Amino acid sequence: MESAEMGEGEMLRYEETENDNVSPTDLSELLKEGTKESHDRAENTQFVKDFLKGRIKEELFKLATVALYFTYSALEEEMDRNEDNPVFAPLYFPLELHRKEALIKDLQYFYGEDWKEKIQCSEATQQYVDRIHHVGQNEPELLVAHAYTRYMGDLSGGQVLKKVAQRALKLPSTEEGIQFYVFGNISNAQQFKQLYRARMNALDLDKNTKERIVEEANRAFRFNMQVFDELDKIGKSLAEAQDGGLPVHDGKGDLRKCPYYADKLGNAGPSCPYQGTVALAKQPLVQLMLATCVVVLAGAAAWYMM
Repeated sequence: MESAEMGEGEMLRYEETENDNVSPTDLSELLKEGTKESHDRAENTQFVKDFLKGRIKEELFKLATVALYFTYSALEEEMDRNEDNPVFAPLYFPLELHRKEALIKDLQYFYGEDWKEKIQCSEATQQYVDRIHHVGQNEPELLVAHAYTRYMGDLSGGQVLKKVAQRALKLPSTEEGIQFYVFGNISNAQQFKQLYRARMNALDLDKNTKERIVEEANRAFRFNMQVFDELDKIGKSLAEAQDGGLPVHDGKGDLRKCPYYADKLGNAGPSCPYQGTVALAKQPLVQLMLATCVVVLAGAAAWYMM
């Protein structure tokens, strides 16, 4: 296998493949045609539509970044595991594609140096992560479906989301908080995508395996849509809290840990880091809410001890 660290030599390779002809039976074409419907549905989820219109709050963007961190940590762990496996090795581009380190920078920006203590994998994201690990360890020939779905999207529509997020959240022009979208080792995204597709088409796969990969790619889209729907529900809860004058979650960690939001989402948890002052705590409405939190906590603790 040629190394993904070839630098200028690798750059020449994907310049050369830019105009290569493709066949309807090539994996890249099968994936493109076979996931069109899923792609359209993902783009039309409420979370993505709001995002594209610039209607995204920082708290929600932070939680989306957390979901991406857990997803890419799993994906890149399995890619590393299969870096020498012939069914995936030609698509192993750690320097060009891997996003985990970039996401860590974004989490440090939003949460601080102790970011690991403030985040938690959500239910929908965990299901996605579990599937990625299953594929990487048991059906590595399907790993290409998850890599294709994520990285090709990041190099395409992801660049639009980067600009929207930077503008909507008033993030620094130096790109703090959106390092996830910055591919510093890819000089030309279009040419790199041509190389990636050419490598996919060169994999030695039979018709049945190609069909399974397309099916897995559609499954990956469904996992992403479940994460989007989960974020949309959290966003609505945040909006309700703001409209009702209730304490707003600071965006750190999993909202399921907060009894108030958990109750709104039908998923109670153990604790909540409310922000407030002593004066605010003396307000009758706030005292009532705190008492409600205590009741929910007591009930959760009693259930856990059963």
